[in-house]
Amino acid sequence: MAKPLIVNAVELLRRPGTTKDIEVAVAVLDFEFDDSRIVDTPVDISVHLESLSTGIHVSGTAHATWAGVCRRCLAPLVERMSVDLDEMYQKGTYDPDAYEIENDQINLLPMVREGLLLAVPLSPLCREDCPGFCPQCGADLAETQCGCVTTDSDPRWSALENLKGVFPDDAP
Repeated sequence: MAKPLIVNAVELLRRPGTTKDIEVAVAVLDFEFDDSRIVDTPVDISVHLESLSTGIHVSGTAHATWAGVCRRCLAPLVERMSVDLDEMYQKGTYDPDAYEIENDQINLLPMVREGLLLAVPLSPLCREDCPGFCPQCGADLAETQCGCVTTDSDPRWSALENLKGVFPDDAP
């Protein structure tokens, strides 16, 4: 299988200021994510490469689809995410954060892979104000109102509750 996202950097390395634009769709299987949250749809990548005296600067975006469940109401979620890419490639990597140019070629795959994996939400929400489930009866509060009373206090805090009003307030 041919390696996707391998860019020949010979022309870019010859003269600083040279640029190259790449727009490509890459199959998810080529990334070997080993993460069930990434959906099997093509990853759209658009990058701009610019040759500098210290290496090659790569900037652009990658778009992929992820799937998960809402952490509050367990609703299934499938969303398209966008990741900004901004990295440096160098021969001999003087910068410890830079990727290495090997055999006058740049492999963009690890950079895109890392960016996408870091962007997938660990505990997604279907919406910011998702009420989730009632802790008493388990009703989905987004769909129904339950009559449960949730003002019960935790008995572990009862010793502190007894101190309310005993001491003067220290606030200025």
